[in-house]
Amino acid sequence: MINIKNYINGELIEPVGQTYIDNYNPSIGKVYSYIPDSDERDVELATEAALKAFPSWSVTPKDERSRIMLKISELIEKNLERFAIAESMDNGKPVSLARMVDIPRAAANFHFYATAILHYASESHSMEDTAINYTLRTPVGVAGCISPWNLPLYLFTWKIAPAIASGNCVVAKPSEVTPMTAYLLSELCIEAGLPKGVLNIVHGYGHKVGAAITVHPKIPLVSFTGGTKTGAEIARVAAPMFKKLSLELGGKNPNIIFADCDFDKMIKTTLNSSFANQGQICLCGSRIFIERSIYEKFKTEFVTRVKQMKVGNPADKDSKLGAVVSKSHMEKVLSYVDLAKQEGGTVLCGGHQVKLEGEFAEGYYIAPTVIEGLNYNCRTNQEEIFGPVVTLTPFDTEEEVLMYANSTQYGLASIVWTENLTRAHRVASNLHAGIVWINCWLLRDLRTPFGGVKGSGVGREGGFEALHFFTEPKNVCIKLK
Repeated sequence: MINIKNYINGELIEPVGQTYIDNYNPSIGKVYSYIPDSDERDVELATEAALKAFPSWSVTPKDERSRIMLKISELIEKNLERFAIAESMDNGKPVSLARMVDIPRAAANFHFYATAILHYASESHSMEDTAINYTLRTPVGVAGCISPWNLPLYLFTWKIAPAIASGNCVVAKPSEVTPMTAYLLSELCIEAGLPKGVLNIVHGYGHKVGAAITVHPKIPLVSFTGGTKTGAEIARVAAPMFKKLSLELGGKNPNIIFADCDFDKMIKTTLNSSFANQGQICLCGSRIFIERSIYEKFKTEFVTRVKQMKVGNPADKDSKLGAVVSKSHMEKVLSYVDLAKQEGGTVLCGGHQVKLEGEFAEGYYIAPTVIEGLNYNCRTNQEEIFGPVVTLTPFDTEEEVLMYANSTQYGLASIVWTENLTRAHRVASNLHAGIVWINCWLLRDLRTPFGGVKGSGVGREGGFEALHFFTEPKNVCIKLK
C-alpha cells in the first residue's frame, strides 16, 4: 500500500490530522493506496509557504522560470510509462490512452507555458503627442487551483503551468478520486529544483480542502474545473470576496451530422468522440443528431461498431474502454439508462455493467450504450451523464437541430459534420458553445481560448488567455507635454 503525501513548502509531508482516505483502483474495485484526508490546517500551511515564496518567485527572471518548467516537462516525458500506468490504475482508463494523450499533454502544458512567457508582451497606446499609455502585467499572488478526476494530470498541469509561469505561487488540490499522478508530479518538482513553496499540493475532499482554498482570504484567485453545481457554490463563496474566478464546468455537447458529411471519417471520429475515456470527458459528444435521410444508415453502422468495442483490462492493448472511475459513478451512469427507458427510450446496445473475470471481476465496467427514441428536452438529453452513454435523434432542418443543440443549460463544445462550407460557418456562428469542431473532434491548439458559456463556465483557459487570468493589468499613463 502506498501512502500518498502532501507537497508543501518543497517537502512531502503527512497531513496534519494524520488521517487518510481509501484510494480505489476502479479496474479491480479494491483499495490500493491511501490519500491524505487534509483540512483547513493543511491548506493554511500550504498558503503560508506560497506567501513566503511569492516575493522571490514573482521577480525571478522569465528565463529561469522557463528553465525549471522545461525541466519538469522533460522529466514527465522521461517517466511517461510510469505515469501512464499510474493514471490508468487510478482512473480506470486504458493505459494506451494515458500513454498517448494524458501524459504527453501534461508535459506539453509545462513546455507550452515555459516558452509562452518568453514571448508574452504588454500593450502600449499612444495618444499622439499628448501621452503614452503602457500596460504592466504582474502576478496576482497565491493561486488556488482545483482540478477534476477525468483527466487528472492533463487538467492539473493545465492550471498549474500558466500560474507559476506568470510568477504566481500555487495551492493546488487534485481530485481525491485520482490523486496518484499529482503525487508523482510533486516528486518531479523536487527533482527539477522548483523553489520551495512555489507549488503546494494538498490532497483531500472537496468539502474540506477545496472549500478551505475557496474561502481563504489570502488566496485571491481560484481556477476550478469540475461539476456545474460545485462551480456555482465556489462562485457563491468567492464572488463576495472579489476573487478572480475561472470556472470550467459541465457539458452536454451536441454532435450534429448532416447528410453531406464524409461518412467514413465521421463514423470513425464519432465512435471516439462518444466513448473516449469511457465518455468521461467534458468535451464528448453525448447527444448525436443525424439528418433524417441518413439516420438509419448511421444507426446501423454506428451500433454495429459500438458492439465491437472491447471493454476490458485497461492494460490490454485491445481494450477500447476501461473502467469508469468509481462504483458510485458507475451506479449513477446506469441509473440514467434506467431513466432513459422510463422516458420512452430504446437501448440499442449496452446499458449494463460488464463483468470481467479473475482479478477484474469487481471492477467498474459499463458497456458502451446507445439509446434512441427520446425527446430532445427529456432529462436524459438535458442532464450531464458523464459516461459511455449517447443518444441518437433524427432531424429534418438546420433550424430544428440548432434548437435541439442549444436547448440545454450547457454550452461547452459542439461538433458539426458537413462538407458545405457556408453551412459550416453558419451553424458554428449560431451554436451556443465555447468550442465548435467542424469535421473533427478534440483537435486542440494550445494557443486558442478554451471554455464554455451558460452553465459550462466562466472565463477562458489556454494560450495568452490563461496568462491574462493569472496576472493583473495596470495602466501607466505618461504625459509627454
